Amino acid sequence: MVVPLMNLHVRSLGASPIVAGIVGSSYGILQLFSSTFVGCWSDVVGKRTSLLVCILLSALGYLLLGVSTNVFLFVLARVPVGIFKHTLSISRALLSDLVTEKERPLVLGQFNTASSIGFILGPMVGGYLTELEGGFYLTALICFSVFLLNAGLVWLLPWSEAKLSSTKNSPRWGQNHAPLGKTDYTLQGAATTPVATKNEKMAQRPWLEVPSALQDMKSLLFSEMRHIFLVRLLMGVAVMLYYSNFVLALEERFGVRPKASGYLISYSSALGTLAGFALGPILRLYKHNSQIVLLHSSTLTCTLLLLYSTACSMVVVVFCSTLLSFSTSIGRTCVTDLQLSMGGAQASGTVIGVGQSVTAVGRIIAPLLSGVAQEVSPCGPPSLGAALALVAIFLMSLNKPHASDDGSGKLKCA
Repeated sequence: MVVPLMNLHVRSLGASPIVAGIVGSSYGILQLFSSTFVGCWSDVVGKRTSLLVCILLSALGYLLLGVSTNVFLFVLARVPVGIFKHTLSISRALLSDLVTEKERPLVLGQFNTASSIGFILGPMVGGYLTELEGGFYLTALICFSVFLLNAGLVWLLPWSEAKLSSTKNSPRWGQNHAPLGKTDYTLQGAATTPVATKNEKMAQRPWLEVPSALQDMKSLLFSEMRHIFLVRLLMGVAVMLYYSNFVLALEERFGVRPKASGYLISYSSALGTLAGFALGPILRLYKHNSQIVLLHSSTLTCTLLLLYSTACSMVVVVFCSTLLSFSTSIGRTCVTDLQLSMGGAQASGTVIGVGQSVTAVGRIIAPLLSGVAQEVSPCGPPSLGAALALVAIFLMSLNKPHASDDGSGKLKCA
């Protein structure tokens, strides 16, 4: 509801375009540095506690936004949101703890579908409310109320964080791991006594566990998972380059007005929500091998970006937008699932937090690359995106799983 109106509101408060740009970038910078630490912290204190705290502090940010009558208050309101608005990331980590590995990609796909519906409905509601007197402030206060409602749901609904049966068998960073669908797992409702004792100590002295968790984060970045994070970065930047000049490119290449381009973007977003329902049959077709699904979806994304950059009619553009909605949505779910499979259930918050930091880096890099590529041609950004996707496909091909020689039937990463 609020995000599309932010730039317009800060300009109405008297900020220059440069100041408005700096304010907008500050959120991304805060997210870059906070996502990994918040994810790490959620592993220490528990997903439910961290989710509740992040929701409440994010609500505070939107409350401040709802009373921001000058640029200083506006910037101040963005600080708690920039640091603590990782509710989607923590929710994904929590879901990974509550379901089995085989169910996880499907559940994450359904979660992404629900989130996408929010991204479709939110701008429509915000756009309508902003036409009213004091519409932006009303929108921010409604957003604050929605966050409070979410906090109430987290507090009241009965649930429990299930644990994998054995921590000593959990995958550890820096070791070889099998891809999804080939690992051994069992799920139980309660942790064993040693795990419970450890968790009690963590609850009593959570700050003592933070240095250890940060050391795990360092190990994660330099483990064999680095190629997964690099693939996430490359594919993320590739898709961001596609969207970076979408409206401008359609106007220059085909004379399409921005309003019609907006309809096409909404159409693509709506199709992206349907990809969550298609993920189940696709995974069954691939025997729940997320790594191969990611490889094929990335290949399709690369092909479509190249086709879009050379399109000579709007029919081809619509065709590419339709299939890209599915390929990018499925790819995002699979890369998250692979991170969780390789990182281990005991540090799912840290794993997803690092992934979000990687995405934040992409949000910083993509506009710069897009500006340079647009100097060459309106087709430059998607063409560069196709090239980056091709590099990601090459990396995935080098790290394709193959059967181990011990005859166990498990798969290992090359």
